[in-house]
Amino acid sequence: MPIPTVLVIFPAGFEEIEAVTPVDLLRRAGALVTLASLAEGMHVTGRNGMTLHTDGALSAFESGSFDCIVLPGGPGVKLLSDDERVAGLLRRQLASDGWIAAICAAPLALDAAGILKGRRFTAHASVAADLPGALLDEKVVVDGRIITSRGAGTALDFGLMIIEKLISRDKAAEVAKSICT
Repeated sequence: MPIPTVLVIFPAGFEEIEAVTPVDLLRRAGALVTLASLAEGMHVTGRNGMTLHTDGALSAFESGSFDCIVLPGGPGVKLLSDDERVAGLLRRQLASDGWIAAICAAPLALDAAGILKGRRFTAHASVAADLPGALLDEKVVVDGRIITSRGAGTALDFGLMIIEKLISRDKAAEVAKSICT
């Protein structure tokens, strides 16, 4: 089985738990995870003041091909939603039968890209008015090749589901056991 490749896009104001948890889990599972700053530069500061050192700016990776694109939530989701590069990447990812994963408010970026219509998904309750179809009682929802999750408290479930879909249920269970879930 080839090593799965994952692109995680970090806007300023990203939610740290929702970003770092899936990255950590995916790397434990053996995925090749690339961290991209939405803005130019390699450093991005999250909503709680943690600064992350990425692999580089999104511009360096946007022409690449990845098995999955992951979007964390937090106040920075507005930047993701307003960025046409992100919308284009998401549309191309879906058209190429790749995976997309978005947590918390990040399904707003999927909606802005026009890829949520007619799909089952979840999101954080704070964006329910903007995403009236969200299944707010579900921790993680998978519809086709789109994985969504509610928020920081569901970040482990979210990361493990990404592993299950990209690699296998057995690998997700192995990683879950290794971290005592």
